[in-house]
Amino acid sequence: MALKPRFLDIHVVQPIPYANLNRDDTNSVKTMLYGDALRTRISSQSWKRAIREHFQDALGDNALRTRRIGERVAEVLRDRGWDAALADRAGAHVAAGSSIKWEVAKGKDKQPITNKVLTNALIYLPEDAVEELADIAEAHKDALTTDFTGKGKTKPESALKGKIDRILLKKNGVINLFGRMLAEVDQAGVDGAVQVAHAFTTHTTEVELDYFAAVDDVTATKGDETGSGHMGTAEFSTGTLYRFATVDLQELAKNLSDDNDIAVHAARELAGQFLLSFIESLPQAKKNSTAPHSLPHLVHVAVRSDRPLSFAAAFEEPVRSAQHGGYVARSVEGIDAYSKAANTLLGPDRVLHAAHASLQFDKLEHLGERHSSFEALVTAAVDAALTEAPQ
Repeated sequence: MALKPRFLDIHVVQPIPYANLNRDDTNSVKTMLYGDALRTRISSQSWKRAIREHFQDALGDNALRTRRIGERVAEVLRDRGWDAALADRAGAHVAAGSSIKWEVAKGKDKQPITNKVLTNALIYLPEDAVEELADIAEAHKDALTTDFTGKGKTKPESALKGKIDRILLKKNGVINLFGRMLAEVDQAGVDGAVQVAHAFTTHTTEVELDYFAAVDDVTATKGDETGSGHMGTAEFSTGTLYRFATVDLQELAKNLSDDNDIAVHAARELAGQFLLSFIESLPQAKKNSTAPHSLPHLVHVAVRSDRPLSFAAAFEEPVRSAQHGGYVARSVEGIDAYSKAANTLLGPDRVLHAAHASLQFDKLEHLGERHSSFEALVTAAVDAALTEAPQ
């Protein structure tokens, strides 16, 4: 028995004050041109990391993504009482023992660091799998005699070759939800059940340049020198964001278990927490200097039986501000109107459930029932999506 096709679509309208939540390589605000209008943009990668961290904190189901798996194993072995040098060597054998290509790390002087081995690809595995890797090293302690120095053209072979890959196949909730790309290890890849769009402002925005100065406290108290100790500029913007994501419940159930009852139970918890984490998370760039901790003004969740449906096209023509300023109300009106038009065009039978929660909007005719809280909204949507689980 398999789960019927179900897509949990979530749409968010969220105003962001003066901030730079997601910088590019020059510390500039990320932007995009849409409908021939410049918008502020927050990349999906940035927000997905914030979602994952919120998700893991809520469920306590942590995953580790790193090229430095050997160093993490060495840390565990030192905590178990191993000599530091032997623990580092064991960690290097672990990192070099999988099917993933590897290299010896280099220090600031560009010289190889003995027994600091980096995998060429990021390993993504449950946090508790590190203990299992340490157990493997401990079981073969006497065979870990080779140092990894980076010298010579021929790389040494790990004493743990062929013993590591099976651990890298392990999954947990966050991996089943977000997926894993690990092509060098057979069957380690996991197709993600979540798709997250880049967030963007529903209206035209401008990047603002903020000039700042820092006072040198020593010269300031002496009074013998004027001016600041440091001066600089930073980029910021403001705006009302449209955010969208979808959960493919059928894909999630497939990742979780062949047993339908187990899969549905686990999918309920993971999908529900994903929606809550999507609503409440926020990228943390520049948080200490901007504290941009706003709340979504509208969250709309729909359960669809056909395909995901983004409402981004509702804002291809940028929203104009209200008479006395502000973009939130007109952005929410745009969501409501687009939902009506799109679902009329596709046919209303494809929407199995629709509801919303908002701060102040009472008359939204095409976004389903209004719930008093985000938690109630999410619970109702997940219940509706998984009510008729077997196919």
